Amino acid sequence: MNVKTLFLLLFLPAQAMAQGFAGLGTTADGFATPQPDRALEFPADHGPHPAYRIEWWYLTANMTGPDGTPYGLQWTLFRSALAPRDGEGWETPQLWMGHAAVTTPEAHHVAERLARGGIGQAGVEPAPFHAWIDDWAMQGPDFDTLTLTASGPDFAYDVDLAATGPLVLHGQDGYSVKSAAGQASYYYSQPFYDLTGTLTLPEGNVAVTGQAWLDREWSSQPLAEDQDGWDWFSLSFDNGDKLMGFVLRGASDFTAGTWITAQGAVTALPDGAFSATPLSWHEVAGRDVPVEWQVRLPEQGLDATVTAINPDAWMTTSVPYWEGPVTISGSHTGTGYLEMTGYDE
Repeated sequence: MNVKTLFLLLFLPAQAMAQGFAGLGTTADGFATPQPDRALEFPADHGPHPAYRIEWWYLTANMTGPDGTPYGLQWTLFRSALAPRDGEGWETPQLWMGHAAVTTPEAHHVAERLARGGIGQAGVEPAPFHAWIDDWAMQGPDFDTLTLTASGPDFAYDVDLAATGPLVLHGQDGYSVKSAAGQASYYYSQPFYDLTGTLTLPEGNVAVTGQAWLDREWSSQPLAEDQDGWDWFSLSFDNGDKLMGFVLRGASDFTAGTWITAQGAVTALPDGAFSATPLSWHEVAGRDVPVEWQVRLPEQGLDATVTAINPDAWMTTSVPYWEGPVTISGSHTGTGYLEMTGYDE
């Protein structure tokens, strides 16, 4: 067993039990669980929550280069706890994993970092905000003004983010239900970042501008045991409105989402309001995955087609999944990001 495999088994110890995708449906014995009456507090909740089993800081961006070429960017930091506590040095049960990617119409560049908590290799500080793993970092004086850096064997990026709208709380004031059985997470986003910066690719440096979307989520059992994956959409329309929507696949699908106006007003979407139906599939990494979708939200007049910019945007990470930029056509136009998990070989 190599070191990476051993770390993965520690990081997601329930994966082999097949309880939800990547073990996220495992019973949360001993860990804290989200409650609907807990108010989110900022800036404290930008930081880690060691009493909960799983947590992430997840940024995606849609960008264009000087010639109009579309690009996508991802930066993710995951925290996972082996026990519901924090600790010093090697005594800490906190483990960290980082994913970074850049997607072009022709290529998908991926890198991964693994770290142990308690020794300074990875962590998050809420104010001034600083999230890091090795030399990858997301940092700034506050959550509204950030610099983002990461690199891999064949890519790097250094971009600046400036928020132009408010934080968005999903579900019931940040309490986001994930199944009919009541599994839930705390979930909020900053979907209003303007982005400027530089991508470093094998063909050279590319100056980019665009928009970014940062998701924050933590829980101890975010999935039901029978939910084996999800399809998650973050869509930004040309009129300024936005949509976060997801389908959790299981014995019966569960959907939820948030409609976000250009001014930042939100409407929570109950199970069944949002729908996403695959239109075409593509084989990648020995798996068939849907790379074109029909997305509907009748109450907002949305009936659109969401299409991957690069169908081969497969994350060849310890826990593999599909993640990449998309375009939107139909009743609404724009760009966004799509994440799909649980598509087996």
